[in-house]
Amino acid sequence: MELPNMEYMMRRRCDSAASVPQFTNSPTLIVMVGLPARGKTYISKKLTRYLNWIGVPTKVFNLGQYRREAVQSYKSFEFFRPDNEEAMQIRKACASNALKDVVIYFSKEHGQVAVFDATNTTRERRVSIVSFAKEKGYKVFFVESICDDPDIIAQNITDVKVSSPDYLNCDKEEALADFLKRIECYKQTYVPLDDEKDRRLSYIKIFNVGSRYLVNCVRDHIQSRIVYYLMNIHVTPRSIYLSRHGESNMNLLGCIGGDSGLSPRGHKYATALGTFIKSQHIKDLKVWTSHMKRTIQTAEHLGIPYEQWKALNEIDAGVCEELTYEEIQDNHPEEFALRDQDKYRYRYPKGESYEDLVHRLEPVIMELERQENVLVVCHQAVMRCLLAYLLDKTADELPYLKCPLHTVLKLTPVAYGCKVEHVFLNVEAVNTHRERPGNVDVSRDPEEALKTIPDHF
Repeated sequence: MELPNMEYMMRRRCDSAASVPQFTNSPTLIVMVGLPARGKTYISKKLTRYLNWIGVPTKVFNLGQYRREAVQSYKSFEFFRPDNEEAMQIRKACASNALKDVVIYFSKEHGQVAVFDATNTTRERRVSIVSFAKEKGYKVFFVESICDDPDIIAQNITDVKVSSPDYLNCDKEEALADFLKRIECYKQTYVPLDDEKDRRLSYIKIFNVGSRYLVNCVRDHIQSRIVYYLMNIHVTPRSIYLSRHGESNMNLLGCIGGDSGLSPRGHKYATALGTFIKSQHIKDLKVWTSHMKRTIQTAEHLGIPYEQWKALNEIDAGVCEELTYEEIQDNHPEEFALRDQDKYRYRYPKGESYEDLVHRLEPVIMELERQENVLVVCHQAVMRCLLAYLLDKTADELPYLKCPLHTVLKLTPVAYGCKVEHVFLNVEAVNTHRERPGNVDVSRDPEEALKTIPDHF
């Protein structure tokens, strides 16, 4: 894999002493490493969001939250001095409590991956974590964020740290000065992962938020997925624009699926979308569509090149393609009820489920992370899947996210999430959203089954 402007060093030095057989179903503990303000929490949250989205139950255990619960009011950087024995005992107890919660998460909540979000800057701490994981039968993967770019560090402190709960109602200049002293406290004892001494550990080192990577001893599929994902994310300011195609002729008939063209109002929206995009003055905008007529016809009004992705095609409704909900209820009442019982995992006969669609869209997400400004012209189910990733929605919420026609969603990454703006372009369209039904029993009567269908269908 070519990585422009990056030095990528992959090392697989898993010698015989280190390559102990691993169980594929062993839980994985991801351990963050690095000084404060190096983006560890950003990486933790983003990685957790991705793993949950692809169906790997993952949870972050942030040591700062445990510390804030143990010490109700933050006073100053003095708490982080390595010679502050009382504070050191509190910090060790917090780490211990976090790891106990990890055990509960794996054993009782069926979690598969836990992210231990802390500095973990001393070899002693990391050795104790490895020992703990070995005793419990967990795999360990370290993620170390190394940054010596003063501009990146300053930006991170300004954007996130001085507005943290530690500095509530505190003067920003005083908060900044205190946090810089906190970093100096950690520097006194920081021992980075060592290429020689830690050669048997599994880890990735990320230098200056992705200018270079060093990967060591990746042992399984989950770890390789983590590495691939982390090598694609970046922190460059940008916006992602999501829009469904303009209203289609199938939409007017109340049919799902199909490959019809745009209705007259759909063409009017496509023109309005082109005007809106031009008004945004977006630098180097990439435009992506599916292979279906309605997205291509929408993009043609933009007046700029677009790229077609087959992966962006609408969910395949199989035997239900081009049917109305009423027709599905009449012809396949049991299937209609089964889908309502578990809309995320239900697969149309000879078609797809939302779960299938998420896996189909993973390459799109990876490329979306690599790019800067992108407009994706897509379909309702596809847009729901992309939104669920960007907004950290659960599998249960995903199939019911509202993605109305003729509305642009502008998503701008901020701190640990996304700012969302809904822009309706003043072109009326049919409502294709179906709410979660109350009665999902196979024996329900047709009237109840169709109760949540929009009136125009």
